[in-house]
Amino acid sequence: MTVLLAGCSGAPDDPGKAGERDASTSASASPDPGGTGTGPSPEEALVPDPARLPKTRAEARDLIDRVIAGPDSFGPGVVKRSPYESNPATWPVLGEDCVWQQRKPAPSVLATLTRSFEVPAERGKGPVRLGAVVTVHRTRSDATWEMAESIEESMRCPTQQLREGEQIGSMIAGALLGGEATQTTSEDSLSELGEYRSAELGGPHHYFWQQAQTLQFTVAVTGKGAKGRTEREIDALVVHAQGTMLARLESAVEKQS
Repeated sequence: MTVLLAGCSGAPDDPGKAGERDASTSASASPDPGGTGTGPSPEEALVPDPARLPKTRAEARDLIDRVIAGPDSFGPGVVKRSPYESNPATWPVLGEDCVWQQRKPAPSVLATLTRSFEVPAERGKGPVRLGAVVTVHRTRSDATWEMAESIEESMRCPTQQLREGEQIGSMIAGALLGGEATQTTSEDSLSELGEYRSAELGGPHHYFWQQAQTLQFTVAVTGKGAKGRTEREIDALVVHAQGTMLARLESAVEKQS
């Protein structure tokens, strides 16, 4: 069943999802007591090879490097922004004041990385800011908790500050488990769309965010619009990059025939 929520969440190219775990948080796919998680796979399409699943920080970082989006993952015209990659020793946490902060990754995180991109401004159109993030948790259960926190954040903070001079709000969020509707690419999927405002770019502009969880992994993509950019243009960039990363992830961990 599709779940619609009013709220918003952070952006992978700036702040993103919190790493704190709260036992009171409920998820669309709750973890089981044994720590393996119970979120359904889309018809069990992805059968992982245990030997290919990362167990150390070094292995997790190697997998991220093979999975995370590059400029070509979005389509033509996308370039790197500076700084291009986040500090791997930090990850974003949404504070009680609904302001995103950089903190040390949670103990459940083996490795995480964010990359930032943009479609440069052109005549009559502002720059599209894009971001991609891949996080490798220690267990599948830890990854489902991250998805749970994303839902909780959406309800807790109807407006959020990404960084100084940047804000998102007026959000509509939806969640789909694998096998529901047309969601067949991950165990759990979240989407949010709303309004982005920037001291530099003005607004409101279209904002679109997608996050997916499979096994012990989460991947997310953000698109933030600007003057002259259509919703369809932003959404297509996000969906294309998300699909590319999920396909790479499947190829990296699936059992070989």
